[in-house]
Amino acid sequence: MKKKEQLYISSKKHVGAFNQPLVFFLFICLIFSVTGARLFWIQIINGSYYKKISERNSIRLITNPPIRGRLLDRNGVVIADNKLFYSVSVQPRLLTNSQWLDLRASLSDVLNVPINQLEIAFNRSNSETPYRKVLLTDLSEEQIIRFKEQEINLYGAQIDIGLVRNYPYKSLAAHALGYTQLITQNEFSKLSEKGYKLSDRIGRKGIEAAFESELRGEWGGEMLEIDATGTVQRSLGLRLPKAGQDVKLTLDLELQRTAEKVLSDKVGGAIVALDPRTGAIRAIASKPTFDLNFFSRPFTQNQYENLFFSPNRPLLTRALNAYDPGSTWKPVTAIAGMESGKFPANRKLNTFPCVKYGSHCFPEFNKRGWGRIGYEDALRVSSNTFFYQVGVGVGSNALYDAAIKLGFDKHTGIETVFDENKGLVGNKKWADKGRGWGKPGETPWIVEDMASASIGQSVVLVTPLQLARAYAVFANGGYLITPHLVDGNRNWRSDKYLQKVDIQQTTLNTIRRGLRKVVTSGSGIQINLDTSILPPVAGKTGTAEDSSGGVDHAWFACFAPYDSGEIVVVAFAQNTPGGGSVHALPMARAMLQTWHEQKSNRKTISDKK
Repeated sequence: MKKKEQLYISSKKHVGAFNQPLVFFLFICLIFSVTGARLFWIQIINGSYYKKISERNSIRLITNPPIRGRLLDRNGVVIADNKLFYSVSVQPRLLTNSQWLDLRASLSDVLNVPINQLEIAFNRSNSETPYRKVLLTDLSEEQIIRFKEQEINLYGAQIDIGLVRNYPYKSLAAHALGYTQLITQNEFSKLSEKGYKLSDRIGRKGIEAAFESELRGEWGGEMLEIDATGTVQRSLGLRLPKAGQDVKLTLDLELQRTAEKVLSDKVGGAIVALDPRTGAIRAIASKPTFDLNFFSRPFTQNQYENLFFSPNRPLLTRALNAYDPGSTWKPVTAIAGMESGKFPANRKLNTFPCVKYGSHCFPEFNKRGWGRIGYEDALRVSSNTFFYQVGVGVGSNALYDAAIKLGFDKHTGIETVFDENKGLVGNKKWADKGRGWGKPGETPWIVEDMASASIGQSVVLVTPLQLARAYAVFANGGYLITPHLVDGNRNWRSDKYLQKVDIQQTTLNTIRRGLRKVVTSGSGIQINLDTSILPPVAGKTGTAEDSSGGVDHAWFACFAPYDSGEIVVVAFAQNTPGGGSVHALPMARAMLQTWHEQKSNRKTISDKK
């Protein structure tokens, strides 16, 4: 029995041993079949796809941003440059989820920032650099020191050094210079074709926007071969970034400082100073203003809303926004009267306490009248009733034609045209079309409109820059200039930028003499107070009702010297009741003082040489 059992067991062992090679063979065949099928699927069916992934995984482009060009004043003083800033970033591929959570907690403690802030930054979309996430920018010195002290415990995180736009004079010429901001996702889809990166900043306003192509420069970078662990194996090529071009402005730092100072105590307003011979803007300021460095620092949503939605509208460029010009407009009406032939240069008119048009009696501001006077004295005393008669007498078309000759109701040609309002010169055609808000034919032009337009009220809106451009015509002998902030090696005295105005010489001379009388014996006589060193000045005061419903505006437009016309200054005090002679004139006087002192100093230095 035992022998049979042994034989039976022995036979079973022999049968199992006989079958083992076959099973093993079949198992090996199965493995090879599966592997082969997988390789066929990867290499043949999806070979091109995985080839691209392989190449992308093994080669990395480490981009190098360019240095943005600087902004300089006319004398080479830097008014916008770049400064170093420090940021904290992490490399997600080096971290597991649990490691990131630990690192996040450590960074929050070391840098003293909320955990949720770090998490939001970590999850922010940045398809360009999935291997690097910027968590915090503009680190303080204390944060940098604390990070370095704990760096050994912060695996996966690092401090990076970058550049950010810097404005050393903060709010000086803020509206003219403009600012930069990070491009948006929507912008990136369009700008990527021009070489922009998602991390790029772009000029948003002012010169920063107008000269974006010159200022931005070109990206550089280095191609690196990287293994699966992220370790750099070798460099495949290096291209240095190309710095942006410096842009030299026509602005004069000292004159700009004076402009900002004279506006400091005003609710709002603007100053424009330009060279009437070339159109070069020497100063342009607006109030309220803002610190340009705001856009170079991290800011909260509340801070953003306080700036952009403030009722004071600090971002509005008031030098390029349109307002009622008041009596500074009267030279335009004078041109219309003389050029029409209905009121020649030697014509005199009786003035009255008021002149009735329609249902309203339009008053003389002194309530008495000035007797029988001509253009020069009408400008000197700023007679309303004189210019009512002229304006109503010639009609809206003649007034509009005169305004167009002086550059009103259109853009000036300044580089920052996207910030510029073209203003309004109301006329019959405009009214018949609906005045911009009504239906055609329902808002006809009436005589009351014409009377208001004659003295720069209600249906006339101009910008301080437009007014400066118009007064440059009186200063330079009859040429319409192109205001500009950058010379750019152009001939600004060529016919392209300097156009002869089609008005008679007698018309021009009459207005010039009238503007001179304003400051020698008229409403602008205070320009001569404490300014014995000033050259002869010619100008016009203006007090304008705010057609939007606010309190009166104050204006003063002038040029100097009277004979040669080397500078034009327009001072505008928004919603500052009291008259142009009280508020705007002292602003212009301070500007002329600074300009004349500079001129005298340059002459002294030149004489010594």
